[in-house]
Amino acid sequence: MQPRNIAPATVELSQAETAAIREKFLEGMSRAATTVTIVTTDGAAGRAGVTVSAMTSVSAEPDAAPTLLVCIHHLSPAAGAIRRNTVFCVNVLPVSRSDIADRFAGRVRGADKFDGAVWTTLQTGSPAASEALVSFDCELASALRQGSHWIFIGKVVDVAVGDKQSPLVYANRSYIALRDAS
Repeated sequence: MQPRNIAPATVELSQAETAAIREKFLEGMSRAATTVTIVTTDGAAGRAGVTVSAMTSVSAEPDAAPTLLVCIHHLSPAAGAIRRNTVFCVNVLPVSRSDIADRFAGRVRGADKFDGAVWTTLQTGSPAASEALVSFDCELASALRQGSHWIFIGKVVDVAVGDKQSPLVYANRSYIALRDAS
């Protein structure tokens, strides 16, 4: 099957309609439960990290490295560091480590983000959280700026699977615990 070119949508919206849709979109997305991850990087551009809820698998073909994507706000220091370091690690947090998520989200002031957790490294040298449910170590395969965010697609070069526990989940603008998830 040949890929098709799809024409861009031509729906014209007024500024007021766009603002109203944005508010509904934000409210709707707050109801979409996601796992909480810490995306980290290290290299020539320095060590950085950020809390992310926009992470998903992209591909796991049998003849190629698996890929995943993360979305990071363009003003985040982590976005610039990932672009320059060309590596990152996605750490899926257990429900017991909301403190790490808060630290990397900027809710805890004054302390080094990396304090309060034990960090190791995998193939790329990006920090991997020892307590993570899983850490996906990635080389940057592509980067696309879409609006306010960078979309990073990573080629997974290593995976560290931790203890089976309930994941930290974000929904309705707060952390939630899943019953019977472990």
